[in-house]
Amino acid sequence: MNINMSIKFDEQQKLVLASSSPRRLALLEQVGIYPEGVVPAKIDETPAPQEPPDRLGERLAREKAVLVKQLYQECWVLGADTVVATGHKILPKPRSSTEAEVCLRCLSGRRHRVHSGVCIVDPIGKIHSRKVTTVVSFKRLNQSEIDAYLSSKEWEGMAGGYAIQGLAARFIKYLHGSYSNVVGLPLFETCNMLEGLGFPVGRQEMPTQVINDVL
Repeated sequence: MNINMSIKFDEQQKLVLASSSPRRLALLEQVGIYPEGVVPAKIDETPAPQEPPDRLGERLAREKAVLVKQLYQECWVLGADTVVATGHKILPKPRSSTEAEVCLRCLSGRRHRVHSGVCIVDPIGKIHSRKVTTVVSFKRLNQSEIDAYLSSKEWEGMAGGYAIQGLAARFIKYLHGSYSNVVGLPLFETCNMLEGLGFPVGRQEMPTQVINDVL
């Protein structure tokens, strides 16, 4: 673990994002939140036996934030995790086109839920978390649509095997709830949590240098 200790900042007004997702970083910047650090936390994401998908997302978000907090003890730390599920069946983040095709066939012509957990650890170490769920309905996919999407590689590393902000947008018949949640971070809920806790949402300056580290 490489820590650049030469970088100094006012920790109690700075946020560290405990995630490797470029989508979460872009969403935060979209609403004027500029993390001073991006620190992916490597944790075991295996669901516990009988663990509901919404609780899994919340637990993983908390574990990420708590782990990163050990390094940046005076900062705000934001962790998040997104889980896609059909009923109680949790869909993976595909590592192969075969896995991605299985996901697309599970989603084809039916509704599914996107569950995100958001966890904020404040500067004094208190943990705040919540769950957010969005309902999404896919059109029925034909083989040519599945093959084209697999060829695009957009499914790589995506919960449920698709990215709503990309080519898969054409598959979405219906969405109820937070769109940004499906992208990777529910902005309304995240901003409300931060503002309610006293973090200066929208009143930050963009950092000249961002700390990047891996736990």
